[in-house]
Amino acid sequence: MLRPKTFREPLTTLLLSFHHHHLRPLTTAATTSTATTLPHPTSPITPVNEAHLLRVCTILYQQQNSPGSKLHNSLTSTPFHLTHEFFLQVCNKFPYSWRPVYKFHQFTQSQPHFHHTSITFNKMLDVVGKARNIDLLWNLLQEIGRLRLVTTRTYIIALKVLASARELKKCVELFHTMNGLGFVCSLDTLNKVVEALCKGKLVLEANYVVVKLKDIIRPNWITYRWLIYGFCDVGNLIEASKLWNLMVDEGFEPDIDTVEIMLETLFKNNKFGDGMKLFQSMRVKRMDDLGVSTYRLVIHWLCKKGKLGESYVVFEEMRERGIKPDNATLGSIVYGLMSRGRVREAYKVVDGIEEPDISVYHGMIKGLLRLKSASEATQVFREMIKKGCEPTMHTYVMLLQGHLGRRGRKGSDPLVNFDTIFVGGLVKAGKSLEATKYVERVMNRGLEVPRFDYNKFLHYYSNEEGVIMFEVMNKKLREVGLFDLADIFARYGEKMATRDRRRNRTVEPIE
Repeated sequence: MLRPKTFREPLTTLLLSFHHHHLRPLTTAATTSTATTLPHPTSPITPVNEAHLLRVCTILYQQQNSPGSKLHNSLTSTPFHLTHEFFLQVCNKFPYSWRPVYKFHQFTQSQPHFHHTSITFNKMLDVVGKARNIDLLWNLLQEIGRLRLVTTRTYIIALKVLASARELKKCVELFHTMNGLGFVCSLDTLNKVVEALCKGKLVLEANYVVVKLKDIIRPNWITYRWLIYGFCDVGNLIEASKLWNLMVDEGFEPDIDTVEIMLETLFKNNKFGDGMKLFQSMRVKRMDDLGVSTYRLVIHWLCKKGKLGESYVVFEEMRERGIKPDNATLGSIVYGLMSRGRVREAYKVVDGIEEPDISVYHGMIKGLLRLKSASEATQVFREMIKKGCEPTMHTYVMLLQGHLGRRGRKGSDPLVNFDTIFVGGLVKAGKSLEATKYVERVMNRGLEVPRFDYNKFLHYYSNEEGVIMFEVMNKKLREVGLFDLADIFARYGEKMATRDRRRNRTVEPIE
């Protein structure tokens, strides 16, 4: 059995050190804390009187800096029914302002009929954390611990705030403090905290906590998986590789999700050879673990890199093993064929698909646009609408880039040059400063004009004013013979004007 290499060896060698353990399941039974929380009576949720809520919030805002006695007297003389739901609604009114919420919390402590629950305390903790009041956050955490209202959510809220503020010692101290109050943190809780930190791109802080707590909470394969994901997400392949080998050294075999995370990161960071070596090692050692998701990932990147021959080898292996390719995989094959000029073969693949979805049509559109066939790509756009497949924002952006170029200008014709339209959209959206900067760059032709942002353009006009603008654009573009562009804008104006239109309006397909 091969042993994992040392961290000083090259990245490729580090990635290929596998142990032959059985694959671990994706879920584990959650371990509970040794201490139990005291139950608090919970009353059923009752509707909040909006007038009373507005009055209370007005008092809290206007008197947030007043002495506590004056604020308490004002609240006491104001009629309202204090419930848990009312407290949560007050927190919602001040999502980033800790003072009104904390002042209201102090008032509730003088009300004998009101007792906090884990939900209300966590909500207040979230507001204080967003306001970055670390001292108050720490005091509240100790209060929550004494009241025995600590939950996994409490750890997640606190650790995200402390890690963002680089209070690493406090991150570790929190676990020791809660242990002293009778809450022995379980491995399941630690894994959920690590997951939340890694998803928030706080992987360095998460790794620090795991290392410092290793003596009291031993990490498992789930812990390592999230840390590897976190380092891959920020593009740190060296640290991800070190954790990979540490995981193997401790007897945990990387599950298929971890393998796919590492594969995709290698491909994204132009480590294509290393990625294929990792995939090859999986084919040799753990072929039974490879499923449609892994094959889809590899085929997608092979086609993206123009390695059509290799993609067909992997595709055939997939089919020989009895794994049916999904539409996303077939969409990648279609794009690969289209981008290499093998248009007829691509259409044959599409014709053989029983129910093509957006991924297949995107593969066709993207491939045709790469061949500079914007008109044919627009025809595919019309066909997908006729077959009931709704385009997404990405569909429109691809088509507009294909017709108008990435910078949004191919000539001096104002109908084709979108500088004025984009500036108008910025102004209407209240982005005057951005509009001014854009105009300055356009006027000074000696400077590089920034790439036209079609996403912002479409977003700014997704309103009732946009409906009128797109109708006018549709007519003007047809007058000068730009029918493809006219159809694209007409469709967007009808279907994507507002959220209500997107949800409720049925649009006839473009003929």
